[in-house]
Amino acid sequence: MTLTLFLLIVGAVLMGSIPFGVLIARVRGVDLKKVGSGNIGATNVLRTMGKAPALLTLTGDVLKGTIPVLAAKYFLHNPTLEGIVGLAVILGHNFSLFLRLRGGKGVATSIGVLFVYSPYAAAATVVLWLAAIFLTKYSSLGAIVSFGLLPVSMYLFDNSREKLIVSFMIAALLMLRHADNMNRLMRGTEPRIGERA
Repeated sequence: MTLTLFLLIVGAVLMGSIPFGVLIARVRGVDLKKVGSGNIGATNVLRTMGKAPALLTLTGDVLKGTIPVLAAKYFLHNPTLEGIVGLAVILGHNFSLFLRLRGGKGVATSIGVLFVYSPYAAAATVVLWLAAIFLTKYSSLGAIVSFGLLPVSMYLFDNSREKLIVSFMIAALLMLRHADNMNRLMRGTEPRIGERA
């Protein structure tokens, strides 16, 4: 069990570290870290390269969250350990080993983790995320609201103490990565979807 968990954590960090947005941008001759907001996620890809590359980035970032947790579910059968693997893949995305510990905000990858870890809480998070974006046109605010409410969603739809603890940790990671966005939102300088960063 210990060796299996170790291998799953290492694999999760490595998979999380794959910067799909950067790779897709590179195919188009764009250095994603030097355009728009400089972020490697789908929102910056959308701003700088359009819908199709953004959709590819989003899909890749979601799948790299689901695959390690599916493997953990198959081999470990333990919600706490599955959550640890999920947190490992999010950390890999946020602090990519292939980008000198730079990375994304973790939204899509966290949703990918949640789709396997707690599908109903994941669905609630996506609905809240999309609703907040629709109402405000701020992608960052959608993430902040939906993941800020993740522990509530987890409590309502998957009332497990272990999963609730993991949900607080996922929410905390996301809030930390959105600290700059929160500051810009308060100053009124955060770009809306469709605006250049």
